[in-house]
Amino acid sequence: MAETEEWIAINKPALLQVHPSKPSHVATLWHLLRELLAYELANGGQVSIINRLDRETSGVVLIAKSKGAARHFCMLMERGRIAKEYVALVWGWPAEDRFAVDAPLLRQGVHGVSRIYLKQCVHRAGAAARTGFEVVRRFEREGRFALVRAVPETGRMHQIRVHLAHAGHPVVGDKIYGPSEEHYLRFIETGWTGELEGALLMRRHALHCAAMEIADEGLRWEAPLAGDMAAFLG
Repeated sequence: MAETEEWIAINKPALLQVHPSKPSHVATLWHLLRELLAYELANGGQVSIINRLDRETSGVVLIAKSKGAARHFCMLMERGRIAKEYVALVWGWPAEDRFAVDAPLLRQGVHGVSRIYLKQCVHRAGAAARTGFEVVRRFEREGRFALVRAVPETGRMHQIRVHLAHAGHPVVGDKIYGPSEEHYLRFIETGWTGELEGALLMRRHALHCAAMEIADEGLRWEAPLAGDMAAFLG
């Protein structure tokens, strides 16, 4: 997408894991970047991924190529000066074209029973979380769906997906926060099947990081809508 001596911004495809979670021969974005930036690494550079998207989420990823750039971007991220915009395909038509969800988030297993360790939930004891939403397009495809723009004001785990599910409009293809968490548990056991496709409609959750911006530095990176999401829109 764009590159300077200090950073590179790329459009991550869905289903590509950002970092290795355990020893494996499966290529991750981190491995691919180390190959791409081999010259910089050989000359004292580094690969520091600034925003870490979920494996199934596509879109803009910013990478620092030097220690100084990594320190600078991480400081901006901590101070909330890097704005992010996402788009998602959701079930149903939201009642309003613009709305916000202001609901604290907590790992579900902390205050209840959860068979999925990472699953988050809305809970009064959780960390503050707020997301603004705007309906971009409403459409019908054997049911009602919408393309929504999401602007997170905080950066909690799974925030956009949980907030949309809480609002009654879960992300299409979401195995954890969609129609039933049973879909995630079944996927772990069997992999992707025709039955799961029939229930979830998409192989991955339809969430895409469309843009990142550092307004006061005149920097903005945009990624066009992922092909599978565009195809779903028709």
